[in-house]
Amino acid sequence: SIAFIGAKGGVGSSTIAHNCAFGVSTLFSSETILADLDLPYGTANIDFDQDPAQGIAEAVFAPDRLDEVFLDRLLTKCSEHLSLLAAPSLLDRAYDFESGAFLPVLEVLQRSAPLSVLDVPHQWSDWTRSLLSEVDEIVITAVPDLANLRNTKNMLDALKKLRPNDKPPHLVLNQVGMPKRPEIAPSDFFEPLELEPVAIIPFDVQMFGNAAIGGRMIFEVDPKSAIAETFAQ
Repeated sequence: SIAFIGAKGGVGSSTIAHNCAFGVSTLFSSETILADLDLPYGTANIDFDQDPAQGIAEAVFAPDRLDEVFLDRLLTKCSEHLSLLAAPSLLDRAYDFESGAFLPVLEVLQRSAPLSVLDVPHQWSDWTRSLLSEVDEIVITAVPDLANLRNTKNMLDALKKLRPNDKPPHLVLNQVGMPKRPEIAPSDFFEPLELEPVAIIPFDVQMFGNAAIGGRMIFEVDPKSAIAETFAQ
């Protein structure tokens, strides 16, 4: 289980999570489940051009019914090896969760597929802390500015306490080289964190915009691009 979370809102963590889930399922022909945990505002359904009637809300709000068979009914097929547990993306109720609300979902996901990718919203609550302490791997996405550097440092420190026996999270620096935006140089961003990035992804508004508008992944839009290669790595 790999949880993807942004150091700040709007840094592209969901886009990274969705492309990585699609990439793993495609490159390795490995059954993968992508779970969108941002119930009010999740975008996985849009990014994969899906409109499922059911998804993660049914799983979270009915933990007593949750097993592999019930989960299978809630999944939407996105590609040959990728299934989506979509967020409702509706504001018809408040989404306040107890600390362990998502742990039954995580357990069933881990029993149902070799890999589960969790798209975690940018918030720090009892349930996100609980979930992040239980997953196998964490990927933090940040962009090169001061608020992201501070937040990434704080998250790394907090996760070290939550996960004292686990290796540190992976770090992705996204939207690098945005025209006219003052940025912290990547080397200066990573030095205080004492962590090397797994990926540095350049700002490419056209490629990511075309993918988003078409409900497709970067691998589908331009499989030979440097960005697709970065995702593959």
